[in-house]
Amino acid sequence: MRHTRFVSVIGIAVLFSAAVAFSQHTVGAKFDLTKPLTLKGTVTQIDWANPEVHILMKVPGTPRPVLWAVEVDGAIVLTQNGWTETSLMPGDSVTVQGYTARDGSKQISGNSVTTASGKKVYSGTNGTLPPKKVASGPVPRWPDGHPRLGPAPGETGYWSNPSKTAMVENGVSVQMDPYGLLKNINDARKVAPFQKWALDLYELRQRNFLKDDPVFQFCKPAAGPRQYEMGPGFQLVEDPDFHRIIVLVGTGNRNRRAIWTDGREQVGQIDGDADDPLFYGRSVGHWEGDTLVVDVKGFNEKFWMDNGGLPHTDTLHLIEKFTRTDMKTLKYEVTIDDPATYTRQWTASWTLEWIPGQEIPYFLCQDNRP
Repeated sequence: MRHTRFVSVIGIAVLFSAAVAFSQHTVGAKFDLTKPLTLKGTVTQIDWANPEVHILMKVPGTPRPVLWAVEVDGAIVLTQNGWTETSLMPGDSVTVQGYTARDGSKQISGNSVTTASGKKVYSGTNGTLPPKKVASGPVPRWPDGHPRLGPAPGETGYWSNPSKTAMVENGVSVQMDPYGLLKNINDARKVAPFQKWALDLYELRQRNFLKDDPVFQFCKPAAGPRQYEMGPGFQLVEDPDFHRIIVLVGTGNRNRRAIWTDGREQVGQIDGDADDPLFYGRSVGHWEGDTLVVDVKGFNEKFWMDNGGLPHTDTLHLIEKFTRTDMKTLKYEVTIDDPATYTRQWTASWTLEWIPGQEIPYFLCQDNRP
């Protein structure tokens, strides 16, 4: 009996090591979304941590129970949805519905976790936040007539719920899942006007199920247009006294970026970043009617430009346009000019929704990660 217990403890430790070793990731990178699975068993342990909480459970088998790791959202997201570390306890009987791990290990995504009494816990989002109440009404404006892109004084709010979560050239129709994975890899060449090397790299990232994503593997910033595709959203903090707009990004490692509106030259600071390409580039903006037009260049090559793994080089030059069409809607349009990566300029666009009365959901990329 003592030997059996010892083997069980070792088994749980090994299983848990496999669960956390993959680091943070898109769901489709680790789990095969075409292979659903339902498990029934007993909880043995809850590991309440970021980037993902894991439920360890025993599933009846012959000659002995089989140990499984169930991956759900991170502790912060679960807390926001009303769950705590003790919402599920060792010894509880649960039914788990999710998807099997691509590597064949005893792991499952916890899309739905239900107790024997029928209560659902720790379930539902797998990396994205649930729908939120959005505002309605006309465009709020500053005294000078420009639209407000952020909250009014004394109020809170942020932009989220992007209508697209991966970039595709305007006018092109291809099917993708919410994480940017193409339904058909043969559609890759339709996504953008790639140079040959760029298409090959994009296809490689897709075939690898986005597993090398620098945001999820190394907590690198979700830079370029990608910062407006992520579930946690972003804030635009307008600072007219200093002629700038601060973009507060709600994912990755919670970076911020400045858009300068004082007409300055688009160069780095002497003895600072003058010769140092940046994740967010150097942004200079101006108003054209109700649209904020932002010119951005000076990027490094250390990030993916969108959730689906679009590549770029340090010649990347973006023209971004932000138009608040009503109280609840922000249209984002971006023109990509990167002659080393694409055969011509191309444009993509989507909309975002205003979430009133709330701050950006707090998010940590990963515990104890540099």
